Amino acid sequence: MVLEHLFPEGWVESKGSFALVLGIVYSIVGLLLASVLFPTDPALVALAFTSMLLLPEMYKLFSIEERQQSMSKNVSVGELWKDDIEVIRVYIFMFLGIILVYSIATIFIPGVEQNPLFKQQLALRLGDHVASGAAGHAISFGSFNSNLFFDLLSNNFLVLIACFVLALLSGDGAIFLITWNASVWGTIFGLTAKSAAAFSNQNPLLLFGLIMLIVFPHMITEAISYFLAAIAGSVISKDVLLEKFASDRFFDVFSFNLYLLFFALVFVVLGAVIETWVLNNVGLYQEVIKMSTLGLRAAGLL
Repeated sequence: MVLEHLFPEGWVESKGSFALVLGIVYSIVGLLLASVLFPTDPALVALAFTSMLLLPEMYKLFSIEERQQSMSKNVSVGELWKDDIEVIRVYIFMFLGIILVYSIATIFIPGVEQNPLFKQQLALRLGDHVASGAAGHAISFGSFNSNLFFDLLSNNFLVLIACFVLALLSGDGAIFLITWNASVWGTIFGLTAKSAAAFSNQNPLLLFGLIMLIVFPHMITEAISYFLAAIAGSVISKDVLLEKFASDRFFDVFSFNLYLLFFALVFVVLGAVIETWVLNNVGLYQEVIKMSTLGLRAAGLL
């Protein structure tokens, strides 16, 4: 698309705020195109369009990183970390841009519960899922629910492995799953704020801001685990083609990206721990979820 060509090469990587703009603009374009071209079932098509628009930028980022690595005679762990941290920053800002679009759309579009644009995402909330995406578990105050932890961990672990495998096989294929997760979180948080506000006569934007403050630590921790898995898979996939097999450089870069995958596993466990603690111990969040559930029941949606 034209938008990423408006910035110099490497500009988005060095200026994270422009990655936020890309996430916002491409999400809006994806939603609009899907609603016009596929009005009966646009939800997943919108994600596909958004992912397709983001793919060239991600491909450019990984190409830049690969060229930087190939220009160095010796590959150091510090240089690899520096390059990958910049890519993670881009992922984070794009991710937040998508969340913002889906949240605001869910809050302000009238009758969003019946809107096919958000059908797949809303099915997770209206199918008795709590706002974090964990299903069917009672939340007890002041404790750590091990059953909830392992359910969250198993779900997030499957997403992480899927991101790694897709990136390994296709280079940049994990962007669809990352876009999907951002759209789910954005839609569910937006609906939670909207329905809780309708029940309690509060401002939905204030409730949305409160929800984001509470969930941000575990949300961004889980997201980083997916980003690390995607980066590891993408770089390994490209190294197989670009580096001389069994060379010292090949093993250096390959082993480093296996370390990235290990850190992704650490982050996914940490994210599940934080999320479980939040769901069981943050009374304010429990109250918002309760108001949201009551609001949805009053509207006949649960």
